[in-house]
Amino acid sequence: MILLKIEGMTCGHCVASVKTALSGVSGAEAVEVDLKAGTATVGGTAEPSALLEAVEEEGFTAVLAQ
Repeated sequence: MILLKIEGMTCGHCVASVKTALSGVSGAEAVEVDLKAGTATVGGTAEPSALLEAVEEEGFTAVLAQ
């Protein structure tokens, strides 16, 4: 599982946009986005850099969570 910290999400539409973007990355499975925590978890074999890029293309800031 890859855990991302995402900044800029304020509503359900934001969550849907991030989830759709992450789900579209090759190898991404079991995508869950938590608005309150400001995080997303992604299972599968997706490259972390591709996940970060997908979120940033939607207008949000994303970093790998520690």
